[in-house]
Amino acid sequence: MSPRTADPHDTEPPGLARRGPRRALGARAATLGVFGAVAALLVAGCGIRSTSVPVDAGAAPSRASCRLPGSAASPRATDGVAVTVQLVCSAQLLPVRRVLRLPKGDQAPRPDEFARALLNQLQQPESAAETKAGFSSEVGSWVRVSGPTKGDPAGTLRLNREPDELPPYALAQLVCTFAETPAVGSRRAVVLGGPAAPEGEDALGAGGLKRYECGTELRTRPESAQSSGTLLE
Repeated sequence: MSPRTADPHDTEPPGLARRGPRRALGARAATLGVFGAVAALLVAGCGIRSTSVPVDAGAAPSRASCRLPGSAASPRATDGVAVTVQLVCSAQLLPVRRVLRLPKGDQAPRPDEFARALLNQLQQPESAAETKAGFSSEVGSWVRVSGPTKGDPAGTLRLNREPDELPPYALAQLVCTFAETPAVGSRRAVVLGGPAAPEGEDALGAGGLKRYECGTELRTRPESAQSSGTLLE
């Protein structure tokens, strides 16, 4: 029934009929007031307090394109060898083409020489195009690499620190940059170790050598590098 239409069977005096809606509105307002008070008590009981301090919701989503323009993506190897190194962009490893300058000579570089040349690329400052696209390298200038020592498996590379002492992103970059290159005999797996134990001293686990593989897991989650190695027996 529309509130604007009177009920023909309503025998209540007009005065009382006019006061009815006001009483209903008053009761409804009182009910809403009770609910509001209860809600305020519940919020207070949960320990929620208003604050003017801004809340840190985490870092904003990365806007890095992780893509290089054509000329930078495919540099001309007029005075060197085109290689692929792994740089960090948006918390993952992505391939970037670089030109490797190798020692001049008729003979092919030794694996440790090739490894040092790749390491040098990871330690170089990023180009303007790489920086603009969001690429970076976590490999510090203090990292050194050398070839295998007596008793090491073929293709072993030794660092001047234990692999687990490197930042995880740097370790992941090294593994995926060395993999499938002459630095490790073009093998998929990379065997890394720290400084060789002095002669006459025992070394744990074949000199603490570990085998790493550059798979999808390591490329997309470089932070897991330190736990991805398998100790050689």
